[in-house]
This record gives sequence, C-alpha cells and structure tokens, in this order.
Amino acid sequence: MTRRLPDGGLDPLAGCEVVGPKPDDTPYTHDELCAHARSCEAIVSLLTDRIDADVIAAGAAGGSLKVIANVAVGYDNVDVQAAAARGIVVCNTPGVLDDTTADLAFALILAASRLLSGAESDLRTGRWHGWGITQYLGHDVHGATLGLVGYGRIGRAVARRAEGFGMHVLHHARHDTGTDGYVADLEVLLRAADIVSLHIPGGAGTHHLIDARRLALMNPSAVLVNTARGTVVDEAALARALHEGLLFAAGIDVYEREPQIHPDLLSAPRTVLLPHIGSASTATRTRMATVATSAVATVLAGGTPPSIVAA
Repeated sequence: MTRRLPDGGLDPLAGCEVVGPKPDDTPYTHDELCAHARSCEAIVSLLTDRIDADVIAAGAAGGSLKVIANVAVGYDNVDVQAAAARGIVVCNTPGVLDDTTADLAFALILAASRLLSGAESDLRTGRWHGWGITQYLGHDVHGATLGLVGYGRIGRAVARRAEGFGMHVLHHARHDTGTDGYVADLEVLLRAADIVSLHIPGGAGTHHLIDARRLALMNPSAVLVNTARGTVVDEAALARALHEGLLFAAGIDVYEREPQIHPDLLSAPRTVLLPHIGSASTATRTRMATVATSAVATVLAGGTPPSIVAA
C-alpha cells in the first residue's frame, strides 16, 4: 500500500497482511517501491507512484507479485506492457469518478469564464472598494459553445451538464462517435469553441497536444479547462498565451510536473488553479479505493477482476 487510503478503502483486503504506507504518509522512493515489490503479492498504487519496468522486474524477481491496482482511471504511471510481459495484472478504477470529475470541470468552466478567482482574491485582500459596472467582466457560460476534447465517460458527463446551461456542445475524439456535435478535426473545434475542456488520457500520444500553435488557433476570448492530465497541455505555452492576452482565461486542475507548477502559470492573469482535486469527494475517493482493493482481493483469490487494463 503506497499511501494512506480513505476510511473503508482497505475493507476488501480484510485478512491480508498490509505493508505500508509510511507513518507520515510520504511517498515511497523508487528504491523503496522496488524493495517492497520483491516481497509483496500486490501493489495498490496512486497516480503519483512511478510503477515502472524496474519496479515490475523486482516484483517478478521476488516471484510473488501478481497484481498492481492503480487507484485512478488513468494508468500512465504504470508500465502496463512490462507488467503484461511478466504476467502481472494491472487494474484501474473506471466509471467511479466520472460525475465527480465532471462536476469539477464544470465548476472550472464557470469560475474561469466569470473570473471568480480574481474577484474573490480582490475581496479577501482589500483591493475591492465597492461595486462598479465595469468590474470583473467575464463571459457568459449559458449559450456559449463548449468544445470537448475527448468524449469518454467524463466528457459525456460534462456535456450533460452543459445542456442544462443551454450550451452548444461540440466534441472531438479519435474516432467518429456517431453523436451530434462530433468534429473530426481538432483544430476546427479549437477555432469554433468559446470554452475548450480536455478529457483525454495522458501518455506519449497526447503529450503537449495543446501546444503554442494550437493555443493560437483559439479565440482570444476563449477559455481552456484541463481536468485530464497535465502533460496534455504545454504549460509554458499556456502561461505565455494568458500573459499576452491571446487567451481569455484558464481553469486548471492538473499539471505537467506535479506538485511543481510553472512559475509563469502561477503568475498568469485570469486563471483558476486547483491542486488536482477532480475526484476529491469523500464518497468518490472511498469508492475508488474499494474498487482497487476489491480487484486485488479477486486476483489473490484466483479470480478475474472487471477492470483489467490491456497492454
């Protein structure tokens, strides 16, 4: 167990010997992960744990590692191919955090479009001296065009929320979804949208998908929201676009090198920056933990869990 889980998250593993987490709940080093992998039958990891080929090789050398359960939908922190080559099962937690993350994405859409972060900061720090008709002029969300990049479970959940605001919803995915609003060309969607919300996995195939060139395609009045993976956006390019007024605002929950954030993004105007809290509700995080640990219990009992990640 690499980190502490919410109360109840370990219940499916009753009767198992659980190793970890550290008493102060700090992350294991890479060497510590390798050492534990040599003697454990299962690893329950978080997305911040790098379960690479070396960790997996250590588990295989120890002869007992059977399953890695990642308490997340994404699994780019796990070398799935290396695990498959060693016959080690990798599981994730799909379908558990969709609505909670969609809620947070829509909160960022609202907060960034209406400049809530800057307005609250001014109020709290005494910079607000009374109402003025030209203060904090954001953009309406109702009636706006929302462009969703990625149209999986979370993207569709955001689309349902957008319908309640009377938004015009477009979406882009690698394959035609057969659904109204599908746009085959990502760059066409970027040009058309008032708000762009990202809902795609991390990894080499999407690294810096939203780079300086694609940011320049967006309208200067547009808003970018990212609750997917930090590596999908070129953070430095996004900061430049905001500083130079090439983009109206951004709402960001994930970063390229968490917990480090590009200093230019920290100082950028019209930004709402959150510390990766997309799935952070008590019910959802607990359910994520129990899905992961249930998968471990199933594998250790000789069964097949429902959430195996294919290599």
